[in-house]
Amino acid sequence: MQTLYDVPAPAKLNLFLHITGRRSDGYHLLQSVFLLIDWADTLHFTLRRDGQISREDLTWELPPDDLCTRAAHALQQYTQCDLGVHIGVSKSVPAQAGMGGGSSDAASTLLALNRLWGLNLPLGALQKIGLALGADVPFFLCGRNAWVEGIGDILQPIAVPMAHLVVVKPDQGLDTKAIFSSPLLKRDSEPAILSGFVEDAFGFGRNDLQAVAQTLCPGVTQALDWLASVGLQGRMTGSGSAVFARALHSVDLNTAPATFQTRLCGSLEVHPLWDWASSDD
Repeated sequence: MQTLYDVPAPAKLNLFLHITGRRSDGYHLLQSVFLLIDWADTLHFTLRRDGQISREDLTWELPPDDLCTRAAHALQQYTQCDLGVHIGVSKSVPAQAGMGGGSSDAASTLLALNRLWGLNLPLGALQKIGLALGADVPFFLCGRNAWVEGIGDILQPIAVPMAHLVVVKPDQGLDTKAIFSSPLLKRDSEPAILSGFVEDAFGFGRNDLQAVAQTLCPGVTQALDWLASVGLQGRMTGSGSAVFARALHSVDLNTAPATFQTRLCGSLEVHPLWDWASSDD
């Protein structure tokens, strides 16, 4: 059994995000396409044989119960495994950005520990654990770009044209709950169909959360305005505050405000760990 793994945890972008309704329990119904990109955290796993789960923050400080730690404890409890792990977390994907950084960390943790601990759980079991941690975790476990429906739990893998994208994160973050609880949020978008997206993958639809986000976070508008100033049509990803645009021409990222995190990213066809768990039940 190997005792050490170093694995990536890539971010995602929502190419569009429509809110089509709301369930009686308060959960919003949505449609979206999730696209994996090469902006990624790196997680380091070292086997512990004493059953303890520990974490070391290698960039900025994380909450004590971050999703890596919670995922490790959830997997250990689910399997009654008596092994432990030390996790080194090297963050790169910004928080409160709508890029799924925490959920991706949780998914990579489940995949890595499934191997490190020799558990051999199938993908379905990992997705069950992942869904309890967060709605986006099953997507990262699925390992492929996807058309997403329901509350984010219905995934249909799809092919998306490869692309370069300029991703901009303003210095302010956004609280997802504040956006979804806003009375200004549009909750009645007409359901879209996959064929409509396929015809115009990077221009399809809109982000229904963006208008509310712009009232809460001026940085979203500033980031969109900067993209427009360099000839790109931007859109917010997820609940923000990051925005993105397809890079149809070269862009001098140094012209962005110094407080922004700005990066030219490439899309991914599959997650780097897409084959780390068997799809057989």
